[in-house]
Amino acid sequence: MRVVTSKVLVVEDEPLLLMNIADELVEEGFDVIESPNADHAMVQLASNPEIGVLFTDVDMPGSLDGLALSSIVHKRWPHVIIIVTSGKLSAEKAQLPPDAIFIAKPYAVTELICAINAQLGE
Repeated sequence: MRVVTSKVLVVEDEPLLLMNIADELVEEGFDVIESPNADHAMVQLASNPEIGVLFTDVDMPGSLDGLALSSIVHKRWPHVIIIVTSGKLSAEKAQLPPDAIFIAKPYAVTELICAINAQLGE
């Protein structure tokens, strides 16, 4: 069973894109935590149990990419809604954890907001 929450962890290595996504989500009423890579995101997930949504890019620097991060999150925090994005990869369902959503780049932030709201049941 998923816990409904509006705290969203956004993982994106492009600073301007991260800032834009975070600002748009905040304007929609979400509580946002920004993370520049998967390693930082893991720290945030461990210290913020109220995170209910992970929105991650696939291609990032560090020890994990977004697909590996989403797999770990699915196992360790099964209540977290996972949304994955990429401009270089067309993620197949087999690459994503069960119930994860893929949004191709470029995307409209409204598409992300609709996906989050749909998963939260709002």
